[in-house]
Order: sequence, then C-alpha cells, then structure tokens
Amino acid sequence: MEPTDPPPAPPHPRAGGQRHESFADRTGYEEGFLGPAVPLPLPVRATVETVILPYTHFTVVFRPDRRLAASTGVCIQGGQLSEDVHGDDAWEFDPRLPEEQQAGSEVYRNNSLDRGHLVRRLDPVWGAAAVAARANTDTFHYPNAAPQSDVFNQGKQLWQGLENYFLDHAAAFDRKLIVLTGPVLHDSDPPYRGIQVPMRFWKVTAFMQEGALASTAYVLDQSPDLSRDAERALAGAKPGAPPPLGPFRTYQVPVSDVAELTELEFGPLPDVDLMPPFRAAEDRWRRLESFDDIAMQG
Repeated sequence: MEPTDPPPAPPHPRAGGQRHESFADRTGYEEGFLGPAVPLPLPVRATVETVILPYTHFTVVFRPDRRLAASTGVCIQGGQLSEDVHGDDAWEFDPRLPEEQQAGSEVYRNNSLDRGHLVRRLDPVWGAAAVAARANTDTFHYPNAAPQSDVFNQGKQLWQGLENYFLDHAAAFDRKLIVLTGPVLHDSDPPYRGIQVPMRFWKVTAFMQEGALASTAYVLDQSPDLSRDAERALAGAKPGAPPPLGPFRTYQVPVSDVAELTELEFGPLPDVDLMPPFRAAEDRWRRLESFDDIAMQG
C-alpha cells in the first residue's frame, strides 16, 4: 500500500470522511438501496467523533476513541450473491486511518478472542466477478472486526445465519436486504490491550414486505453470566487475560431498544418494526433458540 497522511476526522459524523486514493472507487452503503431511504446509524450525540469508511457494498462508521466501529451497513442483493469467491483472507489496517486508532492483531494474539466480522464476508460479495472479489477482500480490514468470544464466533449458526434467514424470507419480494450491525459500546466495557471489549452486539435488518419498508432487530449477549454481578465476574479474570465471556444468547428485541442501547439514530426503522408490541417489560426481549422463534407479525 502506498503510504499517505491520514485524513482528519470529520467535525460531525454526517460530514463523512475523505478517502485514501486506493479506495477512491468505493461507494459504500446505499441508503436508497431498498427504495425508501434507510440512513446509516449514526450517533445521536454530535460530540461523538466518527469517521465514515466506505467499502464495496458496505460502510463502516468508525469511532477512533474506541478503536472499533460504532455501526456498519451492508447492502445485499440476494439474487446475485457469489459463494465461489475466494481471495486473500489476511486482515489489514485501513490506510485511511492511523494504525494506532485501529484494533489490530495485537488485540487477538495468544488469547481466546476472535476477529469477528461485523459485515459478514459473504454479504457484500455480489455483482460482477471483479466487484465481488473486491468486496470479499474489503471485509478483511480491521475497522470491520470486533473482539468476540471464540465460542460465539465459531458457533454462529443462529446469530450469523440471520442474514440467510431473511434472504430466504425476501425471496418472494425483491431479494434485497439491508443489514446494520455493530457492537454495543458502553463505558463499562472491560479494558484489554488498549481497547474495551464489547459485551453485546446488535443487528437490525431492513427489507421490503408487501410493498412497504419493514425491520427487525436482534441483540447478541456474550456477558459472563447475566444472573451474576458482572463486575464481580470480570474482577475474577487473571491479570493480562482477556475478560471472561459467557455462552452467547440471541434475542429478538424492539428496534427502539437497540437505538436506546447504542445511542444511534435508526431513522424510520423503529416505526416499521415487525416485532409485536408487548405490554410486560420482561416480554420485550424474545430469546431465540431457532429461526422459528422469530416474530414477524408486525
């Protein structure tokens, strides 16, 4: 890669970021991909600094203060997905950011943490062969990774299979799907090797159903044990060891709850949520054991 001075971060997240010359042709996420506009999730507080990083068919909204993404958005064209694309799967720094702002290989070395793709490798891999191959490579940049329990990341049939589930669901319509994903970045996340390890991840899908925009939302929890005091559980970690992460739990939740958890703006999606409203607070989060548990009534 040709070295270059990193661009300054935009004064406000909506201002976007400048592009390194080798990424000049990356148009990124398209908010009008479905027809109705679905903007990228951006922080509601203007004081939260972000840098917008467009790639091929997806965009990362990056938070330099956390060295992780605040959100990602990918456009998926189900009828054009290419499963036969193979390329260099080596993770690289994004040259548009200083390396010290990114959570690189030192975070994941000699421990139980995996580099978890936020935008899945196969989701943006569609279109002409050259474009699909470039999208595949683009997903292997550190701004698109977040530390996840190896048990979670390797046992991902339910969580990362949600995109496939909705592609199948959308087959009767336009076979287009938007997936928004990111970590829940809390101040209480445990520190480790210069970053704070997120305990939760979120995913919001948007698609057209019967001619209208629709959405659903999910939360993955990798906390050590929700029934115990998290601070006490984390305090038991050995010095220098990654924080203990528990067995992952997947929930379907209201889109509005994801917006509240993350302090991100989700545009029209809370108003078109297909999860039925529940009166009891304990029923707002639906624990998923299989795809049959997903509520789609609206």
